[in-house]
Amino acid sequence: MAKILVTGGCGFIGSNFIRHALEANPSLEVVNLDKLTYAGNIKNLADLEGRGNYRFIKGDICDEALVRNLFDEEFEAVLTFAAESHVDRSISGPAPFIRTDVLGTFTLLEAARRTGVGRFIQISTDEVYGSIEEGSFSEESPLQPSSPYAASKASADLLSLSYFKTYGFPVLITRSSNNFGPYQYPEKLIPLFITNAIEDKRLPLYGDGLNVRDWLYVKDNCKAIYLVLEKGKPGEIYNVAGRAEKKNIEIAKAILSILGKPESLIEYVEDRPGHDRRYSIDSKKIESLGFRPTEDFESALEKTVRWYVENRWWWEPLT
Repeated sequence: MAKILVTGGCGFIGSNFIRHALEANPSLEVVNLDKLTYAGNIKNLADLEGRGNYRFIKGDICDEALVRNLFDEEFEAVLTFAAESHVDRSISGPAPFIRTDVLGTFTLLEAARRTGVGRFIQISTDEVYGSIEEGSFSEESPLQPSSPYAASKASADLLSLSYFKTYGFPVLITRSSNNFGPYQYPEKLIPLFITNAIEDKRLPLYGDGLNVRDWLYVKDNCKAIYLVLEKGKPGEIYNVAGRAEKKNIEIAKAILSILGKPESLIEYVEDRPGHDRRYSIDSKKIESLGFRPTEDFESALEKTVRWYVENRWWWEPLT
């Protein structure tokens, strides 16, 4: 890959991916298009400023003219991390999710198709499958999104696949389980619990705290996405699991234990509307390409907690 476009590269997963990609291939040229919404932080990639093979452009993926002009450059691949992604926000105000996640994806697909981009990687989520009591979803499982956020991502996935089926455009999709790690905006469960605990604030736990999620260290997800970029088959979907299913109450207690804080900080709150009980995905397909998570959950969680402890300068202005 000579030059790639990453959208949403100042966000949590996008910034970690850019850093990983440049480490994996120092000759790679990366263009980062990001609107810098509340969850996009230019500081996430401050260490890359001034590098000749990294360039940041502030802009909206829904801006058709900007995107069309940007694609005058020749990109070998496009990776779409740009998205509205917080379930609670999608419940209180779904409109931005439809605009960014659906219309934004369409705008990118059109520009990429018309200019002959070699690979288009749609970054998605396991939430598109909905909840499952037992077993795990495969890539062939039906989509049953529960929230406007999950529905917007499912819509973008289906739109992307239609471009492969209709135009033969080389689309690939990754659907990962819950990510965690450095630079995650502190409204998501793990960074929220960590930052609240550091400041001796309550940890708001939805419902009975027994909702189950599979957790994936963000750096492992970035390795999986890079692997799909290199070796994935166009038209295919790749689930990326962390193989670390945990109840939310277990997450809260583990974070408090690492920080030496009392469990009395846990506060049960009214459950979220349409709250899925359990997510679980089968990732045999991407494992057949050679992917395995390299971090076990416990060590990755401890690294994440320590990062937030040592980088209060990054998250305190956000809270």
